[in-house]
Amino acid sequence: MTRKQSAPQVKIGFEETSLRISIDAILPLHEISERVRKSVKYSQIAASIAEVGIIEPPVIVRDRDDRDRFHLLDGHLRIDILKSRGETEVVCLIALDDEAFTYNKRVSRIAIIQEHKMILNAIRKGVSEERLARALNVNIANIRMKRNLLVGICPEAAELLRDKHVPISVFTELRYLKPMRQIEAAQSMITMNRYSTGYARSLVASTPEDQLVEGRERRPRGLTEEQIAVMQRESENLDREFKLVEQSYGADQLDLVQAVGYVNHLLGNARIVRHLAQHHADILTELQKIVDMLEAA
Repeated sequence: MTRKQSAPQVKIGFEETSLRISIDAILPLHEISERVRKSVKYSQIAASIAEVGIIEPPVIVRDRDDRDRFHLLDGHLRIDILKSRGETEVVCLIALDDEAFTYNKRVSRIAIIQEHKMILNAIRKGVSEERLARALNVNIANIRMKRNLLVGICPEAAELLRDKHVPISVFTELRYLKPMRQIEAAQSMITMNRYSTGYARSLVASTPEDQLVEGRERRPRGLTEEQIAVMQRESENLDREFKLVEQSYGADQLDLVQAVGYVNHLLGNARIVRHLAQHHADILTELQKIVDMLEAA
């Protein structure tokens, strides 16, 4: 006979119901700087709240000593915007454990392809382009450009760039390339960590004729065929040299990513933040500077 195994217990991360909380009873873990308030991300969130309200509730945790007070874990920008609008209450999710709860509060701005997919999904659900433009604080032309972002882009190249912060105009340049060359160009941008329009244009300019889309020849004015051939050779040599450097660079990059992730994790723990604020305010200030740079990046 086999012994019946009991189902593993799943730990609940939040209280079962959300609550409408007085904003004055919510204590933020850090202040919002004027630099962040002037950022594009802040203005877009403000426009979205003005148009459709709070979509994702802030996350809070109860104070251990005063159950009617709360510490803000996720949603600092949303709370700051609500205060500036004169709001006095907000519906929140209440985390049960400020140490065990891992929340996504340090995410940088959304990548352009992810925004493209969100726009398509909203349009499919019946949201008008005009309302999307108001919610994102942009004009309708911008919404339409993002809606058509991947027209003429092969799926493999789109997948490579799906979480990268790429200017819209880069995709205009990629449309001059055949699918295989689009993939190579995307890989080059990732390898070089360069996603500027100028770099994309240089990749197009150094592309052999047989890898350009027929009828869409693209060459910078004033370049001779000999100069273009030199650019092609230099681009290929640079890619090879960079890949050699990348082999030794990877370990350092991994260490840096882990260090930054650890700082984010520390500042995501309300108990640690309280301790630092009371006993090591100077260290907390320096760690917060790192976080502010990431949020404004």
